[in-house]
Amino acid sequence: MLFEHLGASPRIDPSAVVAPTAVISGDVTIGPDCRVLHGAVVTAQGGPITLGRSVIVMENALIRATAADPVRIGDHTLVGTLASIAGARVGEEVFLASGARVFNGASVGRRCEVRINAIVHRRTALPEGTVVPIGWVAVGDPARLLSPDQHEEIGAAQPELDFPGFVFGVDRETPDLMVQLTERYGQSLARHAEDRRLD
Repeated sequence: MLFEHLGASPRIDPSAVVAPTAVISGDVTIGPDCRVLHGAVVTAQGGPITLGRSVIVMENALIRATAADPVRIGDHTLVGTLASIAGARVGEEVFLASGARVFNGASVGRRCEVRINAIVHRRTALPEGTVVPIGWVAVGDPARLLSPDQHEEIGAAQPELDFPGFVFGVDRETPDLMVQLTERYGQSLARHAEDRRLD
């Protein structure tokens, strides 16, 4: 399904294949020989998304850009089932396994592997060839790789990452943080009410 969003329509190379149940919305460019499979969502919510050549987006993956954080995915990259990329740059020949998560402002270098259910936290920079093991968390620039049992180290990195401030523009110390966050984000998402289906 193709949607115009904020006046922008997807551009899909004629050699690309997009499943009829995939959703492609807004300022999205899908390059030659790409494959976007059933249930995948590629949505440009204010910022552009560019998929290079021969990118494969597996079933039920999510790729989302914002005005502050566009998405660029390099050639010959595979985005696994249920993986998500939110406002990040992903290099060429990258493997994002099933359930991998890459957050806003992150960059994943060429030939990296982010294995099953691993996380690349926001504003994290993975150098070329880095492997994030199954379920681990990459955080910082330069990236530190932390196992899921390192709760204290992961928790200590959270204020420095400032997820609510960076992504939603709300100070973490705001007493009604979730009220402010959901109201602001809800207003932004309401722009989808004007989307127009193209196919």
